[in-house]
Amino acid sequence: MRRTLSSVTEGASQVLAEPGKQRAATAPALEVEGLVRRYGERPALDRVSFSLDEGRTLGLFGSNGAGKTTLLRVLATLLRPHGGSVTVLGASLPDEAWRVRGRVGYMGHEPLLYRELTGRENLVFHARLHRVSETRVDELIAAVGMERRAGDPVRELSHGMVQRLAAARALLHDPALLLLDEPYAGIDPAARDLLEPLIGRASGRSRVLVTHDLAGGAGECDSALGLRAGRQLYLGRPDPAELRSLFT
Repeated sequence: MRRTLSSVTEGASQVLAEPGKQRAATAPALEVEGLVRRYGERPALDRVSFSLDEGRTLGLFGSNGAGKTTLLRVLATLLRPHGGSVTVLGASLPDEAWRVRGRVGYMGHEPLLYRELTGRENLVFHARLHRVSETRVDELIAAVGMERRAGDPVRELSHGMVQRLAAARALLHDPALLLLDEPYAGIDPAARDLLEPLIGRASGRSRVLVTHDLAGGAGECDSALGLRAGRQLYLGRPDPAELRSLFT
């Protein structure tokens, strides 16, 4: 691959920025150095290092079990790192996790919605947690095209509709950073078109995007991080041909 683990480690402290652009004067959205996370004796992340400028998108690539979701959950403060340093939006984890949680929007494999509540009831609940006006709830319901079904229990909605509500939940508090774990999986093109300006590149937010779509994901990202069995094997510009070797 173009950048193996040794070459990645050598330049790991460099911020991943847009080609032709100088490093931003502000602090990076993410700074990760030597991150280690274990499940028992098994390392899920083994000395992962990277940095990301504000407003840029990092794509996470790798096969199932590579450590992508674990990395996302560490950045979201849902898991504690066991080694290394992690700084998210200027806050050091885990000691300053309280400074991060209100500034990060997380879309994981689970929508984090109560199935017996309606879509709107779920969003109102989360809005109250974040001290956000219910006006914001109505705005996002309209933005994701759920006006007609927002009054139905989540358990009665299709997967694509639930994904729309999960996106709305993640955006309620206007987060500076989006952590997205395959957010477009299982949704139709119309739903994707609705979500794109909200959670896609057009949103202008800093993003970390997990995807198995090499070609589409490469087009979504400014930089790519490749993992295999928790180890960092690639860090650089997204190149679908080179990223494909992560799956062999």
